Parts: sequence; C-alpha cells; structure tokens
Amino acid sequence: MERRELLKMIALLTGGTVIGADLFLSGCNTKAGNYFSGDDIALFDEVAETIIPKTDTPGAKDAETGKFMATYAMGCYDEAQQKILLDGIQQLNKAANKKYAVTFMQLTALQKEELLTVIDKEAETYNTSKSEQAPPHYFSLMKQLALLGFFTSKPGATKVLRYIPVPGKYEGCIDYKKGETAWA
Repeated sequence: MERRELLKMIALLTGGTVIGADLFLSGCNTKAGNYFSGDDIALFDEVAETIIPKTDTPGAKDAETGKFMATYAMGCYDEAQQKILLDGIQQLNKAANKKYAVTFMQLTALQKEELLTVIDKEAETYNTSKSEQAPPHYFSLMKQLALLGFFTSKPGATKVLRYIPVPGKYEGCIDYKKGETAWA
C-alpha cells in the first residue's frame, strides 16, 4: 500500500481529510525543540492503544504510536494544528474528570473505550457540521495520527496487514477473499 492510499483510507475512516498530509507527502519539516512532553506521549500511547488494542496481533503501544504522533505533529502540523492537539490533551482529561473524576491516564481500559466512543461521536458530528475554515476536532487529529502511526509502523505493516518483503515478484491483480487482511 502506498502512502497516498493509506492517507485516503485513514481520511475515510475518520470522516475528513488527513491534516498535515501535504507536508507528510513532501517530506515534512523538522522543527527544533519538542512541543510535547513525555506525559503527552504516554497519553497519546493510551489513546492509540484504546483505538487499536493488543489482541492476538500487536497493539498501538507495541508500535510506539505515541512517539510517532508527537513527531508527526511537530514535523507536519502548523502551529495552530499543534495547539489544537495540545489543547485536546487537556480537553480529554477534562472529559475524563467530568465523567469519572480522574484523569484519562487513570481510567480503566473499559472507561477509556467508553469515553473515546462518546468523544469520537462528538468529533464526527462537529466535523460534518463545521465550515471549511473551522479547525478540525482534536480527537479527529488524535485518531488520524494513531491510525497512520500504527499502520505505517513495522508491527502494524508486518503483523497486522499482509506483508511480503521486497524483492518479490510483481502481481498487479490478486483476488481478494472475504475476511482477508489488507496488504501492507
């Protein structure tokens, strides 16, 4: 699967365009400094693991998706998008505190799943009703980064998607059998 196809798939799954995709495809900009703390990266890991949990295949934490999310945001998001993501961490903790009286990191796996399901529905509603100039919902950014980070990682591409290392022979048309995983 090519980067452009993956970005299109993630955009379809999250109901919008992949933010920062133009910079990602052109190689991203590297910026000095770090906008996200170790605690922020740990939270990103928890959000990603809730979206893509470890089962009989690796989960998002196995792919160190939190690090990817922070790195991608630093290199491919503009300052406004980075601020939305950073503010989203606070909003996520506020939502957890309002519903469960603890921070997101202190929630059980089931509580994290319930909370993110509600926030995902809010994000979907927001994204479908917002104007083109309005900023994206913070959870849409988190979800896109989690999916992109996981499925472009080695564990995601080789253990979850079907993977044949290169070099190999080219087969332009392979029949798909219902229930098979996608190709990496």
